[in-house]
Amino acid sequence: MEKRLTLSDQRVLGGVCGGIAEYFGIDPTIMRVVYAALTICTAFCGIILYPILYWIIPSKFKIV
Repeated sequence: MEKRLTLSDQRVLGGVCGGIAEYFGIDPTIMRVVYAALTICTAFCGIILYPILYWIIPSKFKIV
């Protein structure tokens, strides 16, 4: 079975951090803490990155 990066069902905002955590096999809370730390350390570039990732990463379910 092919491993795919998709938005997570366990979402807080859009499911981006949860989807990345599922892809790498780590706890979603750890991914959210890492994302928050990187956002703060990179002059809040993560605020711009999150909506871009939400738009790029496909959903698990296809809307027909």
